Amino acid sequence: MHWPKTATIMTVALSCLIVIGCKDTDRGEGSDSVTELTFGVISTESAKGLKKGFKPLLADMSKALGVPVTGRYVTEYSSVITGMTYKQVDIAWLGNKSAVEALDRAGGEVFARTVAADGSPGYWAVIIVHTDSPYHSIDEIIADGGKLMFGNGDPNSTSGYLIPSYYLWGERGIRPVKHFKRVVNANHEANALAIAAGRIDFATNNTENLVLLRAKRPAIAAKIRVIWKSPLIPNDPLVWRKDLPDETKRAIRKFFLSYGRGDGPEAERQRKILADISGGWAPFKASNDDHLLPIREMMVAREVMEIEQNESLSDGDKQAKLAPLKQRLAELHERRQALKESAAENAGQED
Repeated sequence: MHWPKTATIMTVALSCLIVIGCKDTDRGEGSDSVTELTFGVISTESAKGLKKGFKPLLADMSKALGVPVTGRYVTEYSSVITGMTYKQVDIAWLGNKSAVEALDRAGGEVFARTVAADGSPGYWAVIIVHTDSPYHSIDEIIADGGKLMFGNGDPNSTSGYLIPSYYLWGERGIRPVKHFKRVVNANHEANALAIAAGRIDFATNNTENLVLLRAKRPAIAAKIRVIWKSPLIPNDPLVWRKDLPDETKRAIRKFFLSYGRGDGPEAERQRKILADISGGWAPFKASNDDHLLPIREMMVAREVMEIEQNESLSDGDKQAKLAPLKQRLAELHERRQALKESAAENAGQED
């Protein structure tokens, strides 16, 4: 069926309004200046908690850049990515997996990364249960899978979804929606609350959110026990739209990389603001798209694993699907090794 051109335009416009709320002006490539900025925040906890943490940071950013900076707090990670795609989100704090999606689908670019307040190089995905739960290992949970409710993370979450999918379910050939009695998807805070209330049997989470929970809701945290911990996950990146004007990007970079650094009461005030965001942050560090290489490798490796375990595919179909993925995996591994060697060489020269 061929739709009238006017109807198609109206449909697209209406869809944009429904999904993200279109603005009157396009701040895309070629714009000489930016008159406002929108900062997207992933939904690791309630919007109220996130707003409380980010509000003073964004106020300082607005003052430093001389333009209004508005926070966009969403219930799903994908909403931030969609907002960036339609140029309604300019900068975002994202998890590593959602950052990959932002780069590939929304013209994003990594320019900085968060740093844990305690100096940790990253964080860990965990599986949690109620303290009174009879389960103490993943194997015990898998054995009773048919009668257990699983609180999975947002599909674009690194620690809540990608990491457990790869290290726990993929390596065992398990599809959670088929193996467990019921699977529900929610953010870290919602999953923790559901565990503490006994509404689900086990759930994904991460160490950053548990630190935050112990600080702000110790009675809830006391009802939660960790039974599995992943390998280290790199700290979260900050991503901007790479088609923002260069002048704007320079100002954004300067603000984030200088924030909370130095001596004196102002730097101390800024560090206090960072310490109250999420599980607690220290001053940001510069980064780039290579920050996501380990996550990209894992995402491709998971695809390879799923295809290899797919019994409905013939050997020929499997090989046809696997060949480009394995080539991509080799390229990513080669790039990451080259970066390691370059870093080691630079360290040696500094010595």
